[in-house]
Amino acid sequence: MPKEQGRRVVATNRKARHDYTIEDVVEAGIVLTGTEVKSLRQGRASLVDGYAFIDNGQAFLDAVHIPEYNQGTWTNHPPRRTRKLLLHKQQILKLHSQVREGGYTLVPLSLYFNDGKAKVELALAKGKKDYDKRHALRERQDLREAQRAMSTRRHLGE
Repeated sequence: MPKEQGRRVVATNRKARHDYTIEDVVEAGIVLTGTEVKSLRQGRASLVDGYAFIDNGQAFLDAVHIPEYNQGTWTNHPPRRTRKLLLHKQQILKLHSQVREGGYTLVPLSLYFNDGKAKVELALAKGKKDYDKRHALRERQDLREAQRAMSTRRHLGE
């Protein structure tokens, strides 16, 4: 059986880009059990309530839902357990200092397999206020309307 190559996305957190202003993105490995990997390979996971934190110089991912593996027995994992993240020490120290002093939070953006290894894309993010969300939504709508007007004008001109 050939080794898995490329990047295959399992889950994305689309709401994170709406709720937060993304400052920096970091890729981290995850420590998983066997049934968690099998469940992820089936494409089952949810990052909606997930967040990461740093404790005693180690990074952890919490509240990410990976459902139990269907064919698993007594070896199945709890769906919402705290999972350790694999990052370099310098990355952890940098993230920890920014989270501690700057009012940032660590939010998972996507969970994927990269060449057969499970990875999570973490964002150093700052929460948006309601008016910021409305402003961003309005900008997207204006851009969409402008593109629509340009395309209809292009079709009429031909």
